[in-house]
Amino acid sequence: MSLAKILKRPIVTEKSHLLGEQGRYVFEVDSGANKHQIAKAVEWAFDVKVIKVNTLTVPGKVKRYGRRPSKQPDWKKAIVALQPGDTIQLFEGA
Repeated sequence: MSLAKILKRPIVTEKSHLLGEQGRYVFEVDSGANKHQIAKAVEWAFDVKVIKVNTLTVPGKVKRYGRRPSKQPDWKKAIVALQPGDTIQLFEGA
């Protein structure tokens, strides 16, 4: 799997902003990626040193379209802890 395709988008919420102050950043990642691949992708994309990666699969919600219920797809979230002193500038302006 290509490193460029592992990271899909950053997750910018109130909780992720509070984690960012602690040096932890949240991304939506490819569902087939493992922790080692995610760490390499973040190091490659942002030129930082990754200490730890936590992952979780977020279940998709059930929505209704007319009478029929439909399930949105599951997606994977990664919380990446960086070495003290490293930051990702993408989140600093948010």
